[in-house]
Amino acid sequence: MIAQNNIRSTNNDPVESSESSPITGTTNGVGTSRLFRQFGSLFSTPAPANDPAGYVEFGSISDPPASSGRTLGTFAGVFCPVALSMFSALVFIRVGFIVGNAGLYVTLLQFIIAYVILLFTVSSVCAISTNGAVEGGGVYFMISRTLGPEFGGSIGTLFFLANVVGCGLAISGCAEGIIQNFGPTDGSDSGSIPDGRWWRFLYCSSINTLMLIVVLIGAEMFAKTSMLILGVVVVCLLSTYISFLTQGRMDVKIPHENSLVNYSTAVYTGLQADTLWANLHSNYTKDYTSNGNQVNFAVVFGVLFSGVTGIMAGANMSGELKNPSKSIPAGTLSAVLFTFLCYMALSVLIAATTTGTLLQNNFLFLGPINLWPTFVTIGILTATFSTGLSNLIGASRVMEALAKDRVFGPLMNFVVKGTYKGNPIAAVIASWVLVETILLIGSLNTIAQINSVLFMLAYLATNLACLGIEITGAPNFRPTYKYFTWHTAFIGLLGTAIMMFVINSIYALSSIILCLLLVIALHLFSPASQGAQWGSISQALMFHQVRKYLLMLDSRKDHVKFWRPQMLLLVSSPRSCCPLIHFVNDMKKGGLYVIGHVKVGEFVDNDSSHDPTIEEYTQWLSLVDHMKVKAFVELTLSRSVREGIQHLIRISGMGAMKPNTTILGFYDEEQSRDFFEYEESPYKTSEFDGNGIKLFPYRKSGETKPLGVVEYVRIIDDVLRMKKNLCLCRHFHRLDKQMIARNNHIRYIDVWPVNIFEPKNDDPFDVVSQFMMQLACIINMLPVWKKLELRVFLCESEAVSENSATFERPAEHRLDQRLKLLRISASIHKIPEWNKDIDFAKHRNILKQFTGKSDSNQVMVEENINRSKLYMQRINQIIRDKSNATAVTFMYLPTPPATPSVDYQEKCHHYLDLLTELTFDLPPTILVHGIDAVTSTTL
Repeated sequence: MIAQNNIRSTNNDPVESSESSPITGTTNGVGTSRLFRQFGSLFSTPAPANDPAGYVEFGSISDPPASSGRTLGTFAGVFCPVALSMFSALVFIRVGFIVGNAGLYVTLLQFIIAYVILLFTVSSVCAISTNGAVEGGGVYFMISRTLGPEFGGSIGTLFFLANVVGCGLAISGCAEGIIQNFGPTDGSDSGSIPDGRWWRFLYCSSINTLMLIVVLIGAEMFAKTSMLILGVVVVCLLSTYISFLTQGRMDVKIPHENSLVNYSTAVYTGLQADTLWANLHSNYTKDYTSNGNQVNFAVVFGVLFSGVTGIMAGANMSGELKNPSKSIPAGTLSAVLFTFLCYMALSVLIAATTTGTLLQNNFLFLGPINLWPTFVTIGILTATFSTGLSNLIGASRVMEALAKDRVFGPLMNFVVKGTYKGNPIAAVIASWVLVETILLIGSLNTIAQINSVLFMLAYLATNLACLGIEITGAPNFRPTYKYFTWHTAFIGLLGTAIMMFVINSIYALSSIILCLLLVIALHLFSPASQGAQWGSISQALMFHQVRKYLLMLDSRKDHVKFWRPQMLLLVSSPRSCCPLIHFVNDMKKGGLYVIGHVKVGEFVDNDSSHDPTIEEYTQWLSLVDHMKVKAFVELTLSRSVREGIQHLIRISGMGAMKPNTTILGFYDEEQSRDFFEYEESPYKTSEFDGNGIKLFPYRKSGETKPLGVVEYVRIIDDVLRMKKNLCLCRHFHRLDKQMIARNNHIRYIDVWPVNIFEPKNDDPFDVVSQFMMQLACIINMLPVWKKLELRVFLCESEAVSENSATFERPAEHRLDQRLKLLRISASIHKIPEWNKDIDFAKHRNILKQFTGKSDSNQVMVEENINRSKLYMQRINQIIRDKSNATAVTFMYLPTPPATPSVDYQEKCHHYLDLLTELTFDLPPTILVHGIDAVTSTTL
């Protein structure tokens, strides 16, 4: 029948048994509906609603227009948030603490280390952001669309927590500045406002609530607030520089909460060479704000780095930027340079003007020594407020992105529903609540270390993402930012990894473990990991590594010691052979497993349609997923089944990983069963029944077989001549692994190592029998099959021995020794009935004419044919009597008739008839023919 889809194709199912025999096209003429669609490449992302193409390529940068709700430019949207976040509580509150303990040399070194890490991380951020359209969510968006939903979701969650902790850190610094300027002094109760643990928590909560109000108004209000606050902070910082250059010697009071010293003042000297000299080297003391804990390099660097973690503040605003791919690099780099110069100048001036005693015992000394002390107070409040504001809005945007991607499934649906005019109200409120819990920690320096570790983990993931893409050489990774290389990503990755553990090894290890647990949980349970079309760097990395190792795998170096089965299972319709597909998956023993299918048809010369196997391929991949087998799929279009099988045998696999064993279903008349519809079937599914079309149709009762007996036998001959091991499988519709697991009645795996067509006493020791025993041993090694006993039946023929008494014991002994040498645990069973009423000598000569060893000119006689069938029936009865408790039987497959011979077609029919009689009513049976040695007895 000619298909009506411009491709000539047969509409009938192939010849098959219940396990579906070979391997022909099963797709009907009208063409199957497209159930699956392939999306963009690794660097494609879901499109915005106004993108008619359905996706945005990372290779082509197209930022959304301002009319889509994006209103912020480079200065307001990136430079201001980044600069303010990098000033944070550090610039006015903790630079003196760092210089006083670490000394100027180490301080400058720490700033250089921190900014080198930041610079290389910024380089990675710029590379990703200029390689495609960046949506809301900033760093989370970049990492998830590069590393995939599992890593992206876990790192995004930790980055969200880092922003929450950072917000708490800034608020704590703001409250500390308020208390120092307006709270009680000299240990008295006098002051504009009271002090105490819960009073401080109240002040922090009030600041947090004020931030909440600003962020609820929207991103535009945040940007305007940031520009104003940056101006104020810069003016306050300039007043500090001027004060250092103009102020002379004075005494500064020690805060009353500092109980580590017994004096009340310390000296500010002004610009003095002696002061600078004294502050060049480290002098670590105790921290009076954290119960007198000892300060060291790690503590100081943790505090320093927590103050400069704001490089992602601009990326967090990506959803509101007019042109994020240009604004993020320009704004972030300029802000990094600006803050670096400010910090270096401030550190040098502090070291040259202030004694170490004052630096170590009054972290807020900048106020008293300033020409206009109010400016410092304003600077502290505005810098910390703006940093907290940036972190709060960053946390809410990351949380919104996590919710939109359904990383945590329905748990975060309230975030999506709680969005008003593009502002994620619910995410902002949820972030505000988490910040409140962080504020209960109290100590600013403790919060700073947690904050630094979490941000460093996010930076590490960003560098890892870029390094991975660069290593894979993915052609669609073409960032317009020109200063990125794999070297910058690697240095940034190495630096962040080392400094994480330098700051606090316990926090670092805990965050990494939490990240890995999130990765595993999201991989197993997240809806995003199941259906995300973002692409995953893991696929690109695996491709890169697999290609490299495939090239290194040399078939010329193969050795029998390391042989493993590489299976090509030829399937017509998987509906009727599910148990066989599962069984072969067990039998592959970690080797290659390919499911092959031939679609009969050909291209029409004037046809403009595509290859039908392209569309069907995704359906077969879904089948592999449903069956839960570790298999590849190969489809081909051919004029005949036989020709298609030759194609599959030649092209399946790659390099040295090519199938060495071909498996066919048996050619018989048994009725097929649909395991997708069968009620008690473990494979039952409706996934492949849709729109009135049943995928993978199979031959039903009364339908004609498109594959003839002669062609089937020729396929067997082709496989053997192509030097592939061959297995013919029959009765596998009866195989039920669940019943084997729970039923003690089924106890054996049987091996019959005798060529029934030409029995010899050496049969158990030839290549075919050893291959058969190897396969049986492999099956017996697996959990479900391990409880079964492996039995080898010794079928010794007296007729082929001149002296049976001489050979009886040695044959059994030789077989026992062979099994021990091969490390195969099996029991040997002799068959006494084998020699009764069976004239082997006579039948051997008759049966040889049906095999490849026959005389090609020998003519068949009807009497010999009938006698051969009776012979097979008697042997079948012997085997059946021994198979009542057998799960699977392995039998010897003789070679088919030689092709150029007299009465070849009749010989093919009789050859297959005899195999049918031999395997009649047996348990699931595999007829095996091996080509090469597959076992080794040496090291």
